[in-house]
Amino acid sequence: MTPMPATAAVRVRRAELSDLDDLVALELASFASDRLSRAQYRRHLDSDSALVLVASANHRRFLGTAVVFFRKGSKVARLYSIATHAEARGKGVGSALLQAAESHARRRGCKELRLEVRTDNAAAISIYERFGYHRIAELPSYYEDGADGWRYAKPLRTHREKA
Repeated sequence: MTPMPATAAVRVRRAELSDLDDLVALELASFASDRLSRAQYRRHLDSDSALVLVASANHRRFLGTAVVFFRKGSKVARLYSIATHAEARGKGVGSALLQAAESHARRRGCKELRLEVRTDNAAAISIYERFGYHRIAELPSYYEDGADGWRYAKPLRTHREKA
């Protein structure tokens, strides 16, 4: 893949079945454990309780993905996963995906977005805190490989509530 120019516009859209190969490849490249399988992605693409987003630039170039879960009757959405291609990191892809996840959760009536992050993932923690997420819980041995995690949350205010 050629390097992404810093000025490339990042577009975020709902994933489609045609994105499945790219989703699985990025999952394998991004995570050593706790991965979503091809079958899980396929199920999430057709689910009302899941939203799979993809970020792209320059005519559908696949740069990253985010997976958001919604529970019926709950006002809390969960950002399950967010990943970007290595060469796209630091270029606004993660931020664009996070903003889109928040926007979709707001539109579905959610009042809060929660996520879990490995305690050793300083880059992700920095983005989450910059976007107003607050640590609400410690998660000892949370990940498949025994790594510790933290749970973060952010209230999702509507435009009227911000004023």
